[in-house]
Amino acid sequence: MELRVLQYFLAVAREESITRAAEVLHITQPTLSRQLSQLEEELGTRLFERGTRHITLTPEGLLLRRRAEEISELVDKTRQELAFQDETLAGTVALGSGELEAVRVLPRLFQAFRLRYPLVDYTLFSGTADDVKDRMDRGLLDAGILLEPVDMEKYEFIRLPVRERWVALLPAGDPLAAKDTVTVEDLAARQLILPQRASVRGEVASWFGEHYSELSIPFTSNLSTNAAVLVAGGMGIAVTIEGSLPFLDRTQLVTRPLDPPLTASTVFAWKRHQPFGPAAAKFLEFARTFWTQFPPQG
Repeated sequence: MELRVLQYFLAVAREESITRAAEVLHITQPTLSRQLSQLEEELGTRLFERGTRHITLTPEGLLLRRRAEEISELVDKTRQELAFQDETLAGTVALGSGELEAVRVLPRLFQAFRLRYPLVDYTLFSGTADDVKDRMDRGLLDAGILLEPVDMEKYEFIRLPVRERWVALLPAGDPLAAKDTVTVEDLAARQLILPQRASVRGEVASWFGEHYSELSIPFTSNLSTNAAVLVAGGMGIAVTIEGSLPFLDRTQLVTRPLDPPLTASTVFAWKRHQPFGPAAAKFLEFARTFWTQFPPQG
């Protein structure tokens, strides 16, 4: 399977038309059709449903599209890394994180690194720790900030002295908004939105204790902003990491700390024995030294 043919496949998937894709690719329609047929023959499966007006992807085609996009992203990242010149450090550092308070430690690190290496660029990906770890494992991210608990067997890491606070996210007009904190009993009878990630939800389950089995949990959410949308829509109260929620419109939604308090720690991690490009390797080396000398303020 050639990268060129995968690019052809992605063009057709985007344009939903062989004719338009051929124009974008600057090749003839018969040539493109032949390449796609050969790709289907090579894979032994049908990738497209060919309609009268549009081409749509089969389930197998949707899977290939996702993988082809990942391959294309990884190839672009590799090309940038190989374009590195010894005399001037350049390239892209790819980082991932959840919507966490710990993200506040990054600007100071970026600022210090950019003073030495102004030609390095950065790309940031938001997702759960599981999402970030998966992308690190596949070489799409160089490092990430992960919310614990998380399995760190395959990773090097720096534990960040920033405590993530669990809160109840609720409409500003909710009766519980009049309280300074909310308790298990306050939430036990309410419709709740809990984290999607199993290990993190286990922490919440422990906080609820014997009440957990009786809770009404019609929704789970992977990120706090998604949970906020559900809360604003009247779908319940979210129990979530506060993270980026201080940026919400406080006239619409408010947060109240849990009582007893529930907090979590975070780590800045990268995969052990991973081959990094020059920019990422230098960035990780710099991060270790920088945070040793100037630890993040929690």
